[in-house]
Amino acid sequence: MKPSKDISRLIEIMAALRAPETGCPWDVEQDFSSIAPYTIEEAYEVADAIARGDLDDLRDELGDLLLQVVYHAQMAEEAGEFAFGDVVQAITTKMIRRHPHVFGDDEARSAGMAKGMWEKIKAEEKAEKRNARLARGHDPEDHGKGFLDSVPVALPALTRALKLQEKAARVGFDWSEATPILDKIEEEIGELRQALAKGDTASIKDEFGDMLFAIVNLGRHLKVDAEAALSGTNEKFRSRFHYVEQALERSGNTLEKATLDEMEALWQQAKSAK
Repeated sequence: MKPSKDISRLIEIMAALRAPETGCPWDVEQDFSSIAPYTIEEAYEVADAIARGDLDDLRDELGDLLLQVVYHAQMAEEAGEFAFGDVVQAITTKMIRRHPHVFGDDEARSAGMAKGMWEKIKAEEKAEKRNARLARGHDPEDHGKGFLDSVPVALPALTRALKLQEKAARVGFDWSEATPILDKIEEEIGELRQALAKGDTASIKDEFGDMLFAIVNLGRHLKVDAEAALSGTNEKFRSRFHYVEQALERSGNTLEKATLDEMEALWQQAKSAK
């Protein structure tokens, strides 16, 4: 088996790894559920390489993510459901259908993406998916029967909060402006204080979640994505903490031996340096 730029070689490698008698024991025993966390992790590593501007890493991480797609397709093929080619056909069909202003006839291309066309296409896709599920004897509502149930549970919590709020807003369930949400956040902080005073662990968790949800909503109205904003703050914290670490090392001190006051003084320096 030799490396190749042809996708078929990757599919062959995965099939070999999954072969019951001659494959890799670890790969053979995996299923969709056990592989799903790795799929999510690889997507994050792609995003990380992009954020760092490291194109060498991006190439490798995209390969790792592609492997996840091939892995799931291989398991589906073993179950007699679909193969990698069906995945490719499904996404190419979707892209062509969703861009009639690019791939349609001369009239469609000249008209551009008409108002309401995107919603019409999505509705047609949903109807087709529903009919396909019925034909297989499945519940036609694949994500549940509620209006918000189509928002994936597996999304990062901050992102899912945003998606839930955006969808609810489509039917008018929304604040008209950002200012009242600040009042709501203060209200949630007050309820969290009350839960803390009572020492009620379950209520503390619940009220803390309510506060985060309200903060995501405020970000949405301010046109600030909570996930992206927190990601930026995470990196800022990491960078400043590294400044503290390096400054301590230069003075012959360590993180473990330094006092909180020493670290705080260096932290303030780090804030001024950036």
